[in-house]
Amino acid sequence: MNTATIYRHAGLTPLRLVRIKQPGLVLALFVIALAVLCAVAPGLLAPYGPLDADPANRLLAPSFQHLFGTDNLGRDVLSRTIHGAVLSLSGATIAVSLGLSAGVFIGVLAGYGRGLVDAVVMRLIDVLLAVPNLLLSMAIVVTFGFGTWNAALAVGVASIAVFARLTRAEVLRVRALPYVEAARGSGVGHVGIVFRHILPNAITPVLGLAALQFGTAILAIATLGFLGFGTPPPTPEWGLQVAEGRDFLAFAWWLTTLPGLVIVAVVLSASRVATEIRRRVR
Repeated sequence: MNTATIYRHAGLTPLRLVRIKQPGLVLALFVIALAVLCAVAPGLLAPYGPLDADPANRLLAPSFQHLFGTDNLGRDVLSRTIHGAVLSLSGATIAVSLGLSAGVFIGVLAGYGRGLVDAVVMRLIDVLLAVPNLLLSMAIVVTFGFGTWNAALAVGVASIAVFARLTRAEVLRVRALPYVEAARGSGVGHVGIVFRHILPNAITPVLGLAALQFGTAILAIATLGFLGFGTPPPTPEWGLQVAEGRDFLAFAWWLTTLPGLVIVAVVLSASRVATEIRRRVR
């Protein structure tokens, strides 16, 4: 009896027998969990305060004392990046929640109502889709004022059309199934048909899209912050950090590169997790 057999009989698994089938997914989950922890409790991970300036240590390269270096005011870039997760992730959550709730309502209204209601609603959705999301978001932020929360509102409004179209398509598909016709024939009202039969069976692909849109929302909010439409300085925010480092890129590459890599890592991880969710819910 070999060692592996002994381990199995004992209910144990030797380390050499443990295999990670999807290391990319595990890494993505770790990155997302770390980003969420940064957003929930930034003070536990940040070695310094996000606004603690030290002019004597300005523009220091990454080291053991300052893993991401320091900026032009001597502030620790890693600490600012950790605290920036609060605005970036909460803004993305608000944006996806707004787009999902409004999009599902509009999609159900169009798909179940059909006829004139469907025609009018979908023409309005087509108008939204005709305007680039970034341009629409910028217009909304200019109208309501700058800041991360208004940027999140703008990104959420810009994503309503995507959720609405997918929801409408799923509602039309489910609406034609035999059990919906049977429920209608047995006297179930419109509200009961929608909430008991159509929506529970049409919402799964939409939730998969919501997971995918989370990474898109992070990138969109960071883009608005980079362009100056987000939270004004000195509040740490990922897009703003990248923008603030542009003037020092020639001799302080870490100011832009390291926060930018954090954004890329979180967005790609969210996309990987969303892809797995959509694969499993099909």
